[in-house]
Amino acid sequence: QVQLVESGGGLLQAGTSLRLSCAVSGRTFGRYAMGWFRQAPGREREFVAAINRSGGNTHYADSVKGRFTISRDNAKNTVYLQMNSLKPEDTAVYYCAANSDYYFDYRRPYEYDYWGQGTQVTVSS
Repeated sequence: QVQLVESGGGLLQAGTSLRLSCAVSGRTFGRYAMGWFRQAPGREREFVAAINRSGGNTHYADSVKGRFTISRDNAKNTVYLQMNSLKPEDTAVYYCAANSDYYFDYRRPYEYDYWGQGTQVTVSS
């Protein structure tokens, strides 16, 4: 069983930065593509960023492109989301997710096999 645990959320002001981490249990971290999603109250869960197994290929939602960076350290079984120039509309619960397929639609939440419990990010204006 794979377990994902997010950390790093918090309350902060617009324009500041924050880094989220997602620690993944097990010895097979390198077999999973990873994604970050977020969900604001009353809204559907939305794609934020994704990274392939090696870390050489990344994808971003248009709303975060140029501000957020996804990365991974396969030696530490951890995926990160560096968030810069935060805006109030970035306020949400952020989730990391893992997918073991080689080909899938990384933007669709239901494509992912495992999820973390989420970490709250609140950005005030």
